[in-house]
Amino acid sequence: LTESDVREWLARMEGCVLVAFDTETTSLDPLAAELVGVSFGASPGEAVYIPLAHAYPGAPEQLGVERGLALLRPWLEDASRAKVGQNLKYDQHVLANHGVRLAGVAHDTCLEHYVLESHGRHDMDSLAERFLHEKTISYDEVTGKGASRIGFEQVDVQRATDYSAEDSDVALRLHEMLHPQIAADAKLDFVYSRIEMPVREILFRIERNGVLVDAEQLAAQSRELGQKMLEIEQKAYTEAGQPFNLNSPKQICEIFFERKGMPVLKKTPSGTPSTDEEVMEKLAQDFPLARMLLDYRELTKLKSTYTDKLPRMVNPRTGRVHTNYGQTTAVTGRLASTDPNLQNIPVRTAEGRRIREAFVAPPGHVIVSADYSQIE
Repeated sequence: LTESDVREWLARMEGCVLVAFDTETTSLDPLAAELVGVSFGASPGEAVYIPLAHAYPGAPEQLGVERGLALLRPWLEDASRAKVGQNLKYDQHVLANHGVRLAGVAHDTCLEHYVLESHGRHDMDSLAERFLHEKTISYDEVTGKGASRIGFEQVDVQRATDYSAEDSDVALRLHEMLHPQIAADAKLDFVYSRIEMPVREILFRIERNGVLVDAEQLAAQSRELGQKMLEIEQKAYTEAGQPFNLNSPKQICEIFFERKGMPVLKKTPSGTPSTDEEVMEKLAQDFPLARMLLDYRELTKLKSTYTDKLPRMVNPRTGRVHTNYGQTTAVTGRLASTDPNLQNIPVRTAEGRRIREAFVAPPGHVIVSADYSQIE
């Protein structure tokens, strides 16, 4: 809790070959998260938590984020101080939010396990149970769930210590179990040390930079999509002989299978006729109404997922959209994009291609598109 305690711990870490660390924050969104505390694991079974911004009635006096980081910055930014953690790309973003450039990331337990067992679950709770045979304290146990969830800054400092220090300790112990298995296999070692670890750093930079989006262009397209949806609705009403809700499976069933007498090609687990895409594609060959419904659904998806949503995901500080690239999601080694998913924007339809046009380069720059033929 005090400056002298932190200095004492830093002096202790001077003699460590590798130190595990973990951040506790105000948000799961890496670019919005602010620091609440940080933990360090120096040797197995021994870790410390430095609370910086816990705020609740009766909370102990803490150093504060500014003073705490002033003390920790030299160690965090020193490339010669080897660090290990679980999914450190997140922690690197959090520190960057406070102007700290994390250096010396030597290992990441998430990537170690991915290289060893790409098909498994790579979260820390699962890894601790599988390799250490221990049940760790979960985030939900500390902060609660749903509507009653509290921010980490409201978590009791002692409880936060148990949780965060355990994370650093578990990361260190997992590394000691996982890394020797990688080091013993030249091919795995190459993938881990020459591909996955360097790519981790590049992905951090790509996520940090984000991508510029023309929000006005998207807003205009949203209006156009809305207009097209209304037109399709009117045509569908005419074809059906009455108005109905194109978003209601119950009303679609009544119109399609009862009034129009379309064949029931598949049923849902509850026994009602299915109105999924596969069924509609088959019906569309003979019934114009089914084609109208498919077109309507396609436009609804584009509007709700992209043209309406993307402008809301622009970071107010940077004016850009910052996706998260998951390095450990796909067994094949390809990346996965989430929040927002920039990999699933349709390219086969004119509307989908127009959404892609909204990703722009700032003045004086260009966007370069590169692709390679996939060899499975």
